[in-house]
This record gives sequence, structure tokens and C-alpha cells, in this order.
Amino acid sequence: MTIRDIERGLVRPHELYGDHWFNSDPISILNQKGNVLLLDFWDFSCVGSLHTVPYIRDWHRKYAPEGLIVVGVHTPRFSFGRDETNLDRAIKRLSIRYPVVMDNDATIWSRYGSRQWPSQYLIDRDGFIRLANTGEGSYTAIEHMIQTLMLDAGLLTTVPELTEPMRTADMPGTVCFRATPELFAGYLRGSMGNVEGSVPEAEMHYDDPGIYLEGKFYVAGDWSVDREDLTLIGETEGEILVRYAGLEVYAVVGAVQNEPVELEVLQDGHPLTAEDRGSDVKILQDKRSVVRVAEPRAYQLVRNKDHGDHLLKCTARKGGIALYCLSFTPGVIPELIPG
Repeated sequence: MTIRDIERGLVRPHELYGDHWFNSDPISILNQKGNVLLLDFWDFSCVGSLHTVPYIRDWHRKYAPEGLIVVGVHTPRFSFGRDETNLDRAIKRLSIRYPVVMDNDATIWSRYGSRQWPSQYLIDRDGFIRLANTGEGSYTAIEHMIQTLMLDAGLLTTVPELTEPMRTADMPGTVCFRATPELFAGYLRGSMGNVEGSVPEAEMHYDDPGIYLEGKFYVAGDWSVDREDLTLIGETEGEILVRYAGLEVYAVVGAVQNEPVELEVLQDGHPLTAEDRGSDVKILQDKRSVVRVAEPRAYQLVRNKDHGDHLLKCTARKGGIALYCLSFTPGVIPELIPG
């Protein structure tokens, strides 16, 4: 994460010329002088964005009645994020009530010089950018600046309590273990470890190698190799395997033609339990741990109690599932939690 305070009167913001607006008519920044604006660049398939949205949502609840204008700028990482229906589902699922503009061609993203999801920009009453933040975190510093700019604009009469950290990792000064980096499935940015490799726009059979290196993912079965994803084809079984270090595991997956597909999830050779299952995983009566994949999005597969090294195996009994990426979040180092 990188946070920068910007001197008053130096940097003007750009207008928000997007593809479609949710929860609001189009908002013109030039018409908002006298108000304070918060722009959040996000994507509903990005885990960092999903961690940040609850804070944006809470700031909107506290400060919008006093004059803060919050706008979510949705710049998609994958093509399914350009679909209005998919984004509308995500906005409803995440209980987002502030305006959201679709930035399908990354026009707004490029004009602001964004490089990472999520990113935030604060604009003062005179129409100048005063703070830029890249990546997760710095929530206390951002809210302090929101309060400062609103007091300066005469919009606040009382100062609310700061939003408490919602995750231990969000506490200022917390130090985390190293987690496995995000692994992408498509041939453009692929992190596949199978010796067969990725042949663009081809259908290939992959065998389980039995040996798994961290920083790579492996598949078994018949898969179609596309720009953004790998799609399991046919009526035969397919597997996704990854050795990882982390606390949580998310998979960005979708069902082809929106026909739901069931993924069975094993960690270290065993089904997940109530203690380590992700929020999207169900424990069936026969003790199997499964996730029902329908619309494309980030599904939380694992939520361990502690940071650790594990082998994850996901099995689909038939084709029709597309894998876009796997994301891992780090756990905090207990001895270095502030206070």
C-alpha cells in the first residue's frame, strides 16, 4: 500500500466519463465545488477491493448525510466484469448504496494514473486532489483526511468516531507473514506449473504431476486455454491443485453459460470443516465440502485459523467451470500485533 498527501491547489481531478451508472445519475466533478469527494477504484473480483468495500460503505453511511460524495469507479480486471448484470449482482450482494460508475475501457483509471486495485482519491472543496492511496490499508489515515477536508469545507459540525479495524491485518502497524502471490490462469498472465504448458486457444489434456511448487497452480483433466481463463471441457472430471502459504484462499471462477457447477474442496487431503471453510463453502451431510459456482466472481474457499502452508485441491465432476485466478491473503504475525 502507498498513501500520499498532495499539497492544496496542485492536482485537478478528471471527469468521470463512464459506461453506465448505478445508484445515481451521472455525477460531474466540476459541479461539486464546496463538497468533498471520495473516489474508490475497485473490481468485484479483486480480494483487496472486497476487503476495502466495507470501509467505503461505512464512511458513506457516516459522512454522506453531512456532504461527502462517494463514487465507486468499477474498472474490471476480467471481461465478465464489463457485464452490467454481473456488476449489478455484485453491488447488491455487497450492499453498496453509493454511486458506482462502470469504467469498462479503463478510461477513468488511465486518466487518474491508477496502477492497482483498490485505489482511492480524495478531492477537496476547491476541486483539487488531496490524497491518493494505492492498495489495501491506510484506512485510519484516509478517514482522518476525510474528516479534515470536511471540517475545512464546513460540512462537519461534530466529528464521528473513527471506524474500527474490521480485520486484525488492518490495524495500523500490524506486520503480516508473506502469502503466495496471486496466480492467474489465462495464457496472457498464466502461472500454470504443468509441464505440458499453455498453448493459446487450444484444448489440452493435463495430468496431475504429483509434485507441486509454491507460486504455481496445476490442473488435471481436459481444459481449454484462453486469454483470461482455463475452462474445463467435456463430461470428465477436472482438478485444480495449488500449494500455498496464507490464511485465506479465494478462487475467481465462473460457470460457462451460467449453468451452476459444483466444486469439491480438499485441504491437505481432507474435507474442509466449520473451522477452516470459506464463506462460500457448504459442508454436506456426507462431510464433503463443496462450493456451488454460478456467476463469475471471487469465491472464498478457505479461511484458516492461522497462517500456514497447505495443499488445496478442487475437483469438478464435469466440465463447464472457468478458472480465472487464485488469491491468497496473509495472516498477521501474532508477536507483532500493536498493543
